[in-house]
Amino acid sequence: MIEFILAEACNACGRCVEVCPTAVFDRMPDGLPKIARPGDCQTCFMCELYCREDAIFVGPDAGRIEGFDPQTTHRAGLMGEMRRHHGWDEWDGRYPNQHWRMEEVFLRARHLAAE
Repeated sequence: MIEFILAEACNACGRCVEVCPTAVFDRMPDGLPKIARPGDCQTCFMCELYCREDAIFVGPDAGRIEGFDPQTTHRAGLMGEMRRHHGWDEWDGRYPNQHWRMEEVFLRARHLAAE
């Protein structure tokens, strides 16, 4: 389940807000995302995967928030771990991104749900 957003690392790009299939986030006036509906999180990790700043951490338990400490998690090197382990982006130019883009699927589904 979504645990936290490191505000100091977030660049307010809004990708997490756009790709979340269950609209867990609200975008604040300053552009930063806010976890508004954590209970709606499906633990799909899309927000974490699309966060190029590694500012979002999703815990492995889909049923509850586990209470990970943001600073401890950051110091342990866990921020961005999902992206690195899945080769989501190109890392050091050695791993070409071969993932097909899910964003169109989620954005389309979210648009249909809003109708």
